[in-house]
Amino acid sequence: MTWSVRQTRRFSRQYKKLHDAADVDSAVAEVAQNPQIGERKKGDLAALRVYKFRTGGQLYLLGYTLEEDIRLVYLEAVGPHENFYRDLKR
Repeated sequence: MTWSVRQTRRFSRQYKKLHDAADVDSAVAEVAQNPQIGERKKGDLAALRVYKFRTGGQLYLLGYTLEEDIRLVYLEAVGPHENFYRDLKR
């Protein structure tokens, strides 16, 4: 059973800048099917889960949070590993 998916403004801005959005779309579909697939973070980003996937030979991260009561996935950020966590903490 799929979960509903919502985008934050940060995610939508980062998504527009991507050249190959098809890989991101398939990663979002996988997360919507099974939201527990992402790795749960610790510390400051404890609410965040991260799903790792490859596009264009580079590792990308899809950060999201869950609202389990209403079965909703909030897409927080997408991008390469470089500075991903630093930018999310802001």
